[in-house]
Amino acid sequence: MRGQMLLLLFAGLLGACNLPAKSPLAPTAAPAATATALSDWETIAVGLEWRTLRPDGDGSSQLVVLRIDPRRYRFRAIYHAGAPKSLAGWLELEPNASIIINANFYDRANRALGAVVSDGRLSGNAYQSRGGTFLVRNGAPSVIGFRAGPPPIDTTVNQAVQGFPLLVFNGEQAYFGSSEGERNRRTVIAEDANSNILILVAPYFGPSLQDLSAYLPSTDLDIVTAVNLDGGGSTMIAIPAADYFQPSFDAVPTVLAVYPR
Repeated sequence: MRGQMLLLLFAGLLGACNLPAKSPLAPTAAPAATATALSDWETIAVGLEWRTLRPDGDGSSQLVVLRIDPRRYRFRAIYHAGAPKSLAGWLELEPNASIIINANFYDRANRALGAVVSDGRLSGNAYQSRGGTFLVRNGAPSVIGFRAGPPPIDTTVNQAVQGFPLLVFNGEQAYFGSSEGERNRRTVIAEDANSNILILVAPYFGPSLQDLSAYLPSTDLDIVTAVNLDGGGSTMIAIPAADYFQPSFDAVPTVLAVYPR
């Protein structure tokens, strides 16, 4: 992951590319003792909803959450090895996408770490014992943590991206690191108890990975499995129908795009 320094978020984020950036819900003050502050789900389109979570009532650590009905939307991993793009570049390439987020970690040569499957074509080397995988197998999406064993990447897999660490497994906290871990921008993909796919993005100073792993099972999101994708300077998200765009600081070679069926 690139761009690990503490970020000049508000000025830099808005100036990273020529796209508007706004919050889905205006920040509101919350008492310091409040464990969590939630907004209601709002419908963007049939099968696509969003809301804002504020761990500990902290507006700077807010999480934008998308809930996607896989019966209404399909997912596609897109990988351009050695040719990273900004959010504006990916939007130009995929103008019909309802959502675009960054995906795999990558090396200095802009090659994805872990496996990427795009339209049935496998690139990279699959993780065997860390993190987890979002995949679409025979048209059905799911999020699999490696505590269940690495999923086979075979000809039945249409799309896949990988990340680490595993944050939630069987509805419980799965990552235990430093309690004083780094706060940073975050990109997370998850599956809930109703087989909806959730995308969570912390566009400002998100929680540390341990705090996020502990926090997610405490919400009413009913998350079964959640996997951390690349974050920091790589975190990006576009939701054109909601006029919501958060550009990354770094161009990325891999994204996950979501389209209406």
